[in-house]
Parts: sequence; structure tokens; C-alpha cells
Amino acid sequence: MPQPPFPQPQLEPTGITFEQYDEYTPQRLELWDGFYNYGGQDMTGFHLAVLTNMRLRAAVSHVPIAQWLAAIQEVALQNPKLDDALRDRLVRAIAELNAIAECLEEK
Repeated sequence: MPQPPFPQPQLEPTGITFEQYDEYTPQRLELWDGFYNYGGQDMTGFHLAVLTNMRLRAAVSHVPIAQWLAAIQEVALQNPKLDDALRDRLVRAIAELNAIAECLEEK
């Protein structure tokens, strides 16, 4: 049987299929040095399933905006499609968003 598609997180919560649950939910969670350990299993599907059920709006609301922006910048800057001009635009845009995030977090 082929592997089911990864769950696709949305702004609002959505369900996953039983096949996705069965394929991507670890059988056993362990704690090693303060981290969840899943026996070397790729956890991408599990993380996406949690975010799909949780909804992206909820996930974003639990972490400071500046941390999300730092993660987005780091991932986006690794994209090989970015040329120097787009890279500069991205860095400037993230800087602007960080300034807004600072104002929002002060209040």
C-alpha cells in the first residue's frame, strides 16, 4: 500500500485520515536529554498532522512573532531560487516585520 500524503496544515483546524494517523503517529514516545525521541523515525508527517489538527493560527499564537520571522528568514534564505536581489528584498522585508513585531510585543 502506498504511503498516504502528508497532512497539509491550514489556518483553521482540519482533520487527518486514519491512514495518515496510522502512518505518521509514532508507536512510542520517549524522552532523551529533554527531547522527544521516536527511535530514528522521520517525524515530518507527525509534526504536520499535529499542526493540521491544531491549526496554524493557534501554533503561531503560542510563540513570539520574532521567532517565527527568524525561522522563516532562515528557511527562505536557503532556497536556491533566490537571487541576490530577492535575497536583499527578503532581508529588508523581515527587518520591517521585526520592527512591527517589536511594537506589538511592547503593548
